[in-house]
Amino acid sequence: MTFHDRTEELDALVSAFESTGSDVFVVYGRRRVGKTELLKEFCADRPHIYFLAAQEAENRQREKFIDQVAAYFDERVPRIDGWDEAFEYLGEKLRSEEVVVVIDEFPYLVEENDSVPSYVQGFVDEHLQQTESMLVLCGSSVSTMESEVLGHESPLYGRRTAQLDVQPFSFQDAREVITYGIADAIRSYSITGGTPMYLTLFDYQQSLTENIRDQVLSPSAVLYNEPEFLLRTELRNPARYMSILEAVALGHTTPNEIAGATGIDVGPLSKYLQTLRRLRLIDREVPVTATDKKSKRSRYRVADEFLRFWFRYVEPNRSSIEEAPGVVYDGTIAPDLPTHVATTFEDICQEAIWEGIRRGDFEPYSEVGRWWYGEDEIDIVGLAPADDRILLAECKWTTDPVGKPLVESLRAKAPNVRWGPEDRDERFVLFSKSGFIDGLEDDLGEHWSLYTLSKMDDLITSGSTVAD
Repeated sequence: MTFHDRTEELDALVSAFESTGSDVFVVYGRRRVGKTELLKEFCADRPHIYFLAAQEAENRQREKFIDQVAAYFDERVPRIDGWDEAFEYLGEKLRSEEVVVVIDEFPYLVEENDSVPSYVQGFVDEHLQQTESMLVLCGSSVSTMESEVLGHESPLYGRRTAQLDVQPFSFQDAREVITYGIADAIRSYSITGGTPMYLTLFDYQQSLTENIRDQVLSPSAVLYNEPEFLLRTELRNPARYMSILEAVALGHTTPNEIAGATGIDVGPLSKYLQTLRRLRLIDREVPVTATDKKSKRSRYRVADEFLRFWFRYVEPNRSSIEEAPGVVYDGTIAPDLPTHVATTFEDICQEAIWEGIRRGDFEPYSEVGRWWYGEDEIDIVGLAPADDRILLAECKWTTDPVGKPLVESLRAKAPNVRWGPEDRDERFVLFSKSGFIDGLEDDLGEHWSLYTLSKMDDLITSGSTVAD
């Protein structure tokens, strides 16, 4: 896979390596976000030992680890009986040389022997701290990394000198990879999301339709079974989790709605939802104005665009896709795709607002998110408590230009957002895929900002001239 971006993450690793003394650097994040590629890029021109753990017996893992260490130092493989001896051997060798030691998929070692973090602690305290070398512990099991490496109860607590929680690419980052015009770039991102592997599987010289058919709907394609593979990697019995993800992807977002769609009682459902959140497969949202983040007005959403697409269109239609993928695309996916993309468009508009805040195009807001109460919803609300300022924005992924009805609707809903004093400073933003009716911007005051797709693209890509 081609390496893209990750400049800040690379800089953090380089700074740690070049600093005085030893380092214990923790890298973690969801599967497929590019952690291994990041570490390979970092290690490429530095002395390093790279060990990739696997789901296999402990003694075999240890043998491979010792093989890697011995091979680097060009020595015969010593006889080692336990992890304590393995790390002691590594420690002795590091006394004479500055090396980056990467243990990738560290949770697999812990899975086979939960004492491994204690052995690593001993290695850090007794050996690594006396060197200029760097230990990198990397893992895709976020829960294991947080508990067994970063957690208060971990023997390694307090030993790390830095950490990276590697996230999927934002649309702004992914825009460097997706070479379509802005409209198709948004559509494409709504399918691949920001996962580097998925982004780079698409061929942007082909049409989006061809990419969907070839890379997602073909039973021989990697992405056709990818979500099921991911879940089976993380969970012993993924069937119920898959039904929950499908329900949420299809628009059942409250616990009661999810329970009704899946047939899972609300009580047990909460544990499944908690696990899916821990795996970063779903997010829980509350209205941005909620003072209690445990608000009963919470909603759930699939946290990854590709998973949301797959559970919305692929999983419910697998039998038909096996027989006639073209028919499924033309009859089911293509007509409904604008509805799917509209949700992604709201997220990208949030990105545009944050970028506008950073660049000074918008005044600062400390919180930006969705808002809803009863039947009322506003796509984006920004809060600036120190200045009693509120931003209210709507995002329209429609085929017609936006006109006065949306303006009046947003004005009417604004008083229902109960936040701040009565004389608060209200700012309004409209984002529209198809632009605006002639003269609309002239009819609105200075507190209104209107963004077409090309204007959004310029904002997000800092002056890019990518065609609309």
